[in-house]
Amino acid sequence: MASHIVELFEIIPRTHNVRTYRVTKPSGFNFVPGQATDFSLHKSGWENEKRPFTFTCLPEDDYLEFTIKSYHDHDGVTHQLSLALPGDEFEISDAWGAISYRGEGTFIAGGAGVTPFISIFRSLKRKNAIGNNKLYFSNKTEADIILRDEFDKMLAKNFINIITEQPNTNFYKGRIDAGFLKDQIKNTKQQFYVCGPDPFNAAILKFLEDLGAHPESLVFEK
Repeated sequence: MASHIVELFEIIPRTHNVRTYRVTKPSGFNFVPGQATDFSLHKSGWENEKRPFTFTCLPEDDYLEFTIKSYHDHDGVTHQLSLALPGDEFEISDAWGAISYRGEGTFIAGGAGVTPFISIFRSLKRKNAIGNNKLYFSNKTEADIILRDEFDKMLAKNFINIITEQPNTNFYKGRIDAGFLKDQIKNTKQQFYVCGPDPFNAAILKFLEDLGAHPESLVFEK
């Protein structure tokens, strides 16, 4: 798989610990909305610390974009990335990944797991093809909701937020569990897109299969 050096030119704050990083786009670089890349910092000591990050721009944009949550409890890639400045360089691989749009359905995301869905929804919006797609988005607090205003505008009533830890919230308070999904999902003959931490994915996929969703209708990063 080929590698490419890209240069950071813009940083956009999204939440208290999430930023969007826009970088130069290599000539001829292509990806499908939902795909990711192997990403590393192009500086001494960090070149081999590769992490999978999802493209959140559109394939036709003249730049590449990543929307990334930084974890500051240890000196890792995302912490170092939060210190990056325009002009810094990163190394990325060609695009890869199993998540892509296969038709109208239900998207279920946990925290930063929403990132593969950003490019998908932006692409659908540009094509005026949002349809009746729904996004269930689980976060610890309302302050953690990534691109809240944009998802509100794109999806309106089909943007459903679930808050797990904030005591006072106007959104659904709790977790996405079997009971929640049974109450919310009446049609299991549709596509389901799932992305979040590994335990979140495993639990949601099992809940969906138990409800009757066909394994081939489940889209997730294997």
